[in-house]
Amino acid sequence: MKLTTFTDYSLRVLIYLAARPEQRVTIAEVAQAFAVSEHHLVKVVHFLGQQGWLLNVRGKGGGLELGMVPDRIRVGQVVRQTEGEVRVAECFGDGESDCRIVSCCHLRGVLGEAVTAFYAVLDRYTLADLVANRQQLARVLFMERPAEPAKAKRAGSRA
Repeated sequence: MKLTTFTDYSLRVLIYLAARPEQRVTIAEVAQAFAVSEHHLVKVVHFLGQQGWLLNVRGKGGGLELGMVPDRIRVGQVVRQTEGEVRVAECFGDGESDCRIVSCCHLRGVLGEAVTAFYAVLDRYTLADLVANRQQLARVLFMERPAEPAKAKRAGSRA
């Protein structure tokens, strides 16, 4: 099963904030850390705020912060909410199926079991589990930035 970009970015935003607890950050900071578009993160951040996972503070001194402690945010719940209805095959839809074997096919049951197992694994983990290596994440997300190329010294110039 492939997760949408929306889900991917949602998890990244939550990880970023959990790796930097009790600090407000901006969408621009998150976008820069992951080298993604701020525009794409706006909808993600709005949605996460609606779900209560983020507090979105406007105005001077505003920004983003976690809306609840990381050990109360279940990864499975985030993925369920951001992915919406899972349709791993056409026969998973609510309407009529065009598949000729839908009335006697066992694939739907097998795929349904696989989706259930997928979410069962995700439900075992919280955001706190994803940032158990907080110090390592902090080094990568907040301190390591690509070095700007050093300006070449002109020949004969004094340093």
